[in-house]
Amino acid sequence: MPQVPGHPRIAIDADTLVGKPRIAGTRIGVDLILRKLAAGTDIETLLVAYPTIAREDVAAALAFAADQMQPMRHDESPTVAAE
Repeated sequence: MPQVPGHPRIAIDADTLVGKPRIAGTRIGVDLILRKLAAGTDIETLLVAYPTIAREDVAAALAFAADQMQPMRHDESPTVAAE
């Protein structure tokens, strides 16, 4: 199971979930966790609904998603064209 460097709880494998990042050892995608949290599902409910994951897996999904945003950051404010 190919784990993501720096994210030992996250795995990406072309043969599982069409290569989407997932919680290692499960078929639960990082995107599923993020969407459930964004929809207002609390972590306790998530853990009951998906008993194969732990609180640390939810935190790992959030950390992985945050790290994916790194390349999108800009050191300077966007330039606004003068009207």
